[in-house]
Amino acid sequence: MYEMTTDEVLAALEAGEELVLIDVREQEEIEVGHIEGIVHIPMGDIPNAVDSLKEHNKKYVIVCRSGSRSGNVTMYLRQFDINAYNMIGGMLDWRGEVIY
Repeated sequence: MYEMTTDEVLAALEAGEELVLIDVREQEEIEVGHIEGIVHIPMGDIPNAVDSLKEHNKKYVIVCRSGSRSGNVTMYLRQFDINAYNMIGGMLDWRGEVIY
């Protein structure tokens, strides 16, 4: 399965690994708190972002509130050979800094 725990994501970021975090929550959820530097692409807009994500060929970590929506988005992106990983536990389990 293409998953990373919140601790694995935090450790990778602290180690300087080049990850692009994509938050698929809705705008009102983002306003409650988000990870600094995260890219916001609401779940409904993901199909429109596929070409751009493929073009950049990065390692993407997909984030939502609990890991459910991000799991679905991860599997969708994987169909297009996009290097995507679901952050299991989502923002509920995130122990890093949160921007409000």
